Amino acid sequence: MARTPESTRRRNTAVIYTDTETQMTWGNFKTELKMAMAAATVLCTAGLAHAWPDKPITMIVPWPAGGPSDIAARPLSKGLHDALGQPVIIDNRSGASGNIGTNVVAKSNPDGYTLLVTASGPLVINQHLYAKMPFDPQKDLKPVTNLLLVPQVLVVHPSVPANNLKELMAYIKARNGDFQWASAGNGTTQHMTGEMFKDVTQLKMDHIPYKGSAPAITDLVGGHVPMLIDSTIAIVPMIKAGKAKAIAVSGKKRALQLPNVPTFDESGLPGFESYAWYGLFAPAQTPQPVIDQLNKATVAYMKTPEFKAVLRETGSEFVGTDPETFTHFVEQEAARWKKVASGMSLKLD
Repeated sequence: MARTPESTRRRNTAVIYTDTETQMTWGNFKTELKMAMAAATVLCTAGLAHAWPDKPITMIVPWPAGGPSDIAARPLSKGLHDALGQPVIIDNRSGASGNIGTNVVAKSNPDGYTLLVTASGPLVINQHLYAKMPFDPQKDLKPVTNLLLVPQVLVVHPSVPANNLKELMAYIKARNGDFQWASAGNGTTQHMTGEMFKDVTQLKMDHIPYKGSAPAITDLVGGHVPMLIDSTIAIVPMIKAGKAKAIAVSGKKRALQLPNVPTFDESGLPGFESYAWYGLFAPAQTPQPVIDQLNKATVAYMKTPEFKAVLRETGSEFVGTDPETFTHFVEQEAARWKKVASGMSLKLD
């Protein structure tokens, strides 16, 4: 085979290569391109983290104003405002057992400017009850930190002639199915705790779901529904005001705010236990430096006297954690409620 003159080879190098030369040159180009892209990604992420936040942050609460999630979100919004130097605006988007507001965050731009504070229902329960979900809790949202872990309390309207769980169960049984109980909504921890109570006691009761704790409590106090299961966060003020009568709490031990109210276990239902929790989340693709900065600011605020007062008032223990620990906790909770839901054959449209 004739050999290409050296001058021609040099002249054509820009457009024509031997196979070996092509592989080496193209391989080097690809390597350099990947390195450049990786460096650009790091720089962009670092730049976003450094600049964040440079405008107001929206904190969506997928429940009506005045409910338990609000009790966690509102002081946190002030704490983050002070720590980050930007306003944190609360936006209540209730409906569909928390799915509507949660979906807004799940589909939001993952830039750290749209956050979620919610009870556990939309994250670990609804997926096991609803035939169709508008988002995937594990794929579309990123846990930042747990905020509150509180027991549930079963309360009745003062007109109900029962002062303990045994008397209440006898009263409900005597009604022969003509008895209603309320919760903050389908798929909430309050709802699931009530379903557990029904399953264990085999009592006949009709569930009335509300669009959050606030309207449910309003109807209980007004005498429109005789029984409610809710977190101590929301209902303790009404109990102390004499507008609701506490029967039992669902924690391992008695609630600090209700030392005279026995647990379900003490009242004759051994092992009965249920907690509500409230957490902070961001869209799944939010850069990790932003998540870390948000976590650091939140956990630091949770150690202040202001938030410690919230913990005391709600009967909650300090549960601020790093994102990885909270992610593991959420996964465990999802598995737990899946088992409960499948055992009761609960399904919602």
